[in-house]
Amino acid sequence: MCNVFAAQDPSRYQNVNRSLRIDGHSTSIQLEQAFWDLLDEIAHSQGMTTPKFLSKLYDEAVEINGAVPNFASLLRTTCALYLQGARPTEAELHALAS
Repeated sequence: MCNVFAAQDPSRYQNVNRSLRIDGHSTSIQLEQAFWDLLDEIAHSQGMTTPKFLSKLYDEAVEINGAVPNFASLLRTTCALYLQGARPTEAELHALAS
């Protein structure tokens, strides 16, 4: 029953640290490789580099919610939403290009 999940390549769930600047501060984020792959795909789909996408996501989350208490969790749930079909509207993509 779980073979498709249990037999996956262990490199997919290996923890990977990436260093980047968020809100002007250097930080390191640790996620499993599968999440980094998805975040790279999401960023590319929006015409951004992954660091730029993460910075924009952080800034927008702070603007909407006032704070981001657990950014790694926000990134994981962003991946889940993306896999469930959540995508920016055409107007949002057009605003990005402007």
